[in-house]
Amino acid sequence: MSAEQQQQKAQQQQASSSDSLLVANNPSSKSQPRDDVAYEDVTDSNFVYEFGGPIGAASMIVGFPLLMAYQYLCVYDNGGHFLGPDSLGDFGAWVGRMGARYWDIAAPSWTGARIYLGFTFFMVGLAYVCPGPVMFGYKLPSLGGKRLAYNCNALWSWWIAVITSLALHFTGIFRLTQVIDNLGPIMSVAMLWSFVLAGALYAITAARGQQHRASGNVVYDFFMGVCLNPRIGSLDLKLFTELRIPWPILFFISLSCAFKQYEQIGYVTPESAFMVLAHWLYANACNKGEECVITSWDIFYELESWYLLFWNLAGVPFSYCYSSIYLLKNGPMGFSTAWVVFCYVLLVVGYFFWDTGNSQRNRFRMHWNNTLIKRNAFPQLPKSFIHDAKYLQTRHGNKLLIDGWYAYVRKPHYTADIAMALSWGLITGVGSFFPYFYLTFFVIVLVHRVGRDDARCARKYGADWDEYMRVVPWKFVPYIY
Repeated sequence: MSAEQQQQKAQQQQASSSDSLLVANNPSSKSQPRDDVAYEDVTDSNFVYEFGGPIGAASMIVGFPLLMAYQYLCVYDNGGHFLGPDSLGDFGAWVGRMGARYWDIAAPSWTGARIYLGFTFFMVGLAYVCPGPVMFGYKLPSLGGKRLAYNCNALWSWWIAVITSLALHFTGIFRLTQVIDNLGPIMSVAMLWSFVLAGALYAITAARGQQHRASGNVVYDFFMGVCLNPRIGSLDLKLFTELRIPWPILFFISLSCAFKQYEQIGYVTPESAFMVLAHWLYANACNKGEECVITSWDIFYELESWYLLFWNLAGVPFSYCYSSIYLLKNGPMGFSTAWVVFCYVLLVVGYFFWDTGNSQRNRFRMHWNNTLIKRNAFPQLPKSFIHDAKYLQTRHGNKLLIDGWYAYVRKPHYTADIAMALSWGLITGVGSFFPYFYLTFFVIVLVHRVGRDDARCARKYGADWDEYMRVVPWKFVPYIY
């Protein structure tokens, strides 16, 4: 299908759906993207080693799976306490004992494969058949300025998955408690699956001679990726693996823990209910705002790589769930009502600013890209779209938002994200580090990403970026950082 036919199809679908075009400041706008919007021209020639180069890449390829296995044993098998050798001389024997114990309780199994891969391919099927608006991303220099079409039906897929899973659970066909009962094998299958996909994608792309930003070092290129826009028909693998696998699985793990707790003690504690709510809010927001993600850095620039596939398919769902597992293994916690209420308030307030912050920046971009649509997906929050938003016009052609929450800091959505991550830890108390792993890891990732963003934007916008930093000098918190 040609780009013109895809645009016509998008217009027809948008016109026939309940979604209506937002036309603020542009009453003559139509659904196809504007042709005068500047390229997102971070070219494939801008190569620089990141993450410590080949040595750093190799270390993370080996280290991240080992870290996940270690943390799983600590949280699932040791009450959230650190495990270590009895002495330095015991280290080798301790490694052997840890490996044997992991194999005993978390080795890949057919049950784990059926659960993980069954869910994955169920979501793949939904991606092909569910209705949804067709949206267009940025012009891509690697495609000669063409735009890719994205079938944004994640919201339908998400709700069908939730309803189907609950139906299977309450009819007894598939009890969701099987997720937590088989969590180790499921996690192992997920890690292996990420290696298989990353390896296949690297090999196919290299065989076709279609590498992007390749260094020539096999290990580094496997880690960072060489394929920019992998697709199977209408299915965009990068968008699919970022939204439709990690966050729904994380939610189902927390829901499984809550159901398991109900089986064990006859009720669900406020703390476990908190984690179900927290992960539902996150998963639901990612899927209801799918059309906003296609203009993000991850989609238009990042390569589909081992590190993206590993963290989306395995790292996110099986490393960010420690709070839920800890509460199941160590609850009921017996915290005061005031503490629990504080955690709920922190979560909800953080979610409000995170959801609206992401909406403000992405809908601002979509408005000027002429692809903005209004959706009725629950929940729609006030302050999500800024009419007549103030911006800094760059010589490059793009506009930098300096209104809404972005008038105060450059990354308000990151600040809110960190607040939510903090609440996921605080709801468990301070008895273990592992519920705070997500917060710790997330802060490191965000600080690194902000540094990458600043360097890229400084090269791209030059003096305009200096002016932008003068107008909005703070990154996360006004007058602090």
